[in-house]
Amino acid sequence: MAMSAIDAISPAFQHTKQQLFQPFRAGQWAKLALVGFLAGELTSGGCNLQMPSGTTSGTNRFDMPPLPHLDPAVVAGLIAFLIVFGSVVFLLFLYVNSVMRFVLFDAVIEKTCAIRRAWSRRNRAGLRYFVWQLLFYLVGPVVIALVIGIPVLCAVALGWIKDPKQHLVVLILGGMALFFLFFVFVIVWLLVHVFTKDFVVPQMAIEDVTAFEGWRRLLPQLSGDKGSYAGYVAMKIVMTLGVAVVVGIVAFIVILILLIPFGGLGAVAVLLGKAAGLQWNLYTISLAVIVLFVFLLVVLYAISLISVPAIVFFPAYSIYFFAARYPALDTLLHPVPPPAVVPPPVLPPAPGFSG
Repeated sequence: MAMSAIDAISPAFQHTKQQLFQPFRAGQWAKLALVGFLAGELTSGGCNLQMPSGTTSGTNRFDMPPLPHLDPAVVAGLIAFLIVFGSVVFLLFLYVNSVMRFVLFDAVIEKTCAIRRAWSRRNRAGLRYFVWQLLFYLVGPVVIALVIGIPVLCAVALGWIKDPKQHLVVLILGGMALFFLFFVFVIVWLLVHVFTKDFVVPQMAIEDVTAFEGWRRLLPQLSGDKGSYAGYVAMKIVMTLGVAVVVGIVAFIVILILLIPFGGLGAVAVLLGKAAGLQWNLYTISLAVIVLFVFLLVVLYAISLISVPAIVFFPAYSIYFFAARYPALDTLLHPVPPPAVVPPPVLPPAPGFSG
């Protein structure tokens, strides 16, 4: 009998407890935090941090330093560099993310995290998943642009935008239809993303198939067992929201703690810079951006460290749910023990023989 979405919670919880706390290994915890962060499994609550705004009276007035005057050619070159650099970083991170998805899968199945061994073993599958993700992230914006752009161009061509009062009902109904289509597309896009990493990646890891082949096999299961998969999505949303609240509270405390040393060092650096006569220019702004980037990396890794139980639990939850519907995964999750070696019988000595 296939396991329901609720039934899969208990074995996933027991799996997480055994992997992380029986026994507790600090090195494994740190590795799982890194793998989970790079695999995109980091779960955290949203925090809206706002700095107090300055007032315009009295001693509380806060004057922003004037922006530096930069050569337009330098600014254009900097923008071009940032675009190219950002594209390269995105592709590099997407590839690392693709391979780390399989490293995390192996770590959960084997209950131990061996990054180097899993990385060398999963490069082929990671490359295939990278191609899938690249197409996935490129197709999404194109579809959205077509869904929104074509109706807008039609409205412009028909003159509805020039005289909106004469076509108010059509524009309102059209806007509602566009919003509905956009909402449906986002939901489908998210479901494809979740089902790929939860149910297609195991097939790619076990049978060395492409993501497209994995989806070809998965679609009949989805159509034949809609209720179970819908329950899985609902349970995952509920559990993700609950974990996000808890992790978000802890993450907020961690960020405040990290702000103390980083904020102190930043204040000292600003004071020393003013004393040395430094001003905001291309180099100081670049240095500030680098420091901010390092701080964000430290914060994200700290949040990943406190999210390790969630990083292990959610892949384990999808694995136990899917293993009941995918025999190859169930065999990998519950390997058959080797047959016991029975020693040969000891024969009695032959008659007439004495030692």
